[in-house]
Amino acid sequence: MSEQPTPEHAPPVPAPAPPSGGHFALALATLLALAGLASSGLLWQKLGNIQEQLARQSANNGASATEARTLARQAEEIARDTAARLTVTETRVSEVALQRSQLEELMQSVSRSRDETLVVDIEASLRLAQQQAQLTGSLEPLVAALKSAQQRIERAAQPRLAPVQRAIAHDLEHIARSTVTDTAGLLARLDDLMRLSDDLPTLGGVAHASAMRRPGGSAPAAKDHSSAPWWQAQLAKGWELVRDEARGLVRVSRIDQPEAVLLAPEQEFFLRENLKLKLQSARLGLLARQFDAARTDLAGATAALNKYFDPAARRTQNAATLLQQVQASLKTADLPRLDETFTALNTAAAGR
Repeated sequence: MSEQPTPEHAPPVPAPAPPSGGHFALALATLLALAGLASSGLLWQKLGNIQEQLARQSANNGASATEARTLARQAEEIARDTAARLTVTETRVSEVALQRSQLEELMQSVSRSRDETLVVDIEASLRLAQQQAQLTGSLEPLVAALKSAQQRIERAAQPRLAPVQRAIAHDLEHIARSTVTDTAGLLARLDDLMRLSDDLPTLGGVAHASAMRRPGGSAPAAKDHSSAPWWQAQLAKGWELVRDEARGLVRVSRIDQPEAVLLAPEQEFFLRENLKLKLQSARLGLLARQFDAARTDLAGATAALNKYFDPAARRTQNAATLLQQVQASLKTADLPRLDETFTALNTAAAGR
């Protein structure tokens, strides 16, 4: 039996010839593969470029972030430094503002102190002038003090003292229209009355009996004894002397005040001293500008003069005339007061 050839020893079978359409598909597939490979290469290259660009950008961003952190730290330090400097500046500004306010207050205090000193000085001078006017009874101290105060206020040129200046002008006008009592003349008359009181005759005074005789009466005419003998002439003169003395022992007069006759001679001293005390009290009341008290004392002195002293004596009549003159000259008008000026000064001192 013949041996069958095995597959290994079988002759190769020739491959069938591919058709012509297959070469085109293969070429197309190859082209597509090449195109895909080219595009893949391009994409890979592009991706590489992108990666490099991203790496560079990442490096740049890292450097920028590092620089930004550095700048941030520097900015933070600068901010802290600036805040510290701002705090110091604000502290200095507050200190400067405080010093400025203190300086302004000091300037205002100095200005106010000068004005207040001026106001206090003017008030003191006016009060002193008012006391001098009360003591002397003259308006000259008041006028001089007001004019001096007016000149000082004009030199100060302070608007807040304008009301004081107007008040001073009003008081000057008021003083110009005022009239006061002649205190010096009244005091001189009272001094004359006190000197006359020592020699005033009382109603019951024996030593002043001659004052009670009639003004028209005359002493009996002395007789001429030249022709008579000397012894007869001496006897006649002795008789006439005894007769005159006897007539002086008895005196008949009308007295309307019986208590005046009952005064003992030693009581006349106290009567005159009482009259002097009344006149002295009236003098003090006049000096103190207490016109009511002075008038009361003068009325008491007039009543004592009319009650206990001889109204027919010349000295008593002179004293009564002086008392009437003093009472007539004593006016009720007081010294003008400076109320408006003092009110304006108090307002200026209070700072209103």
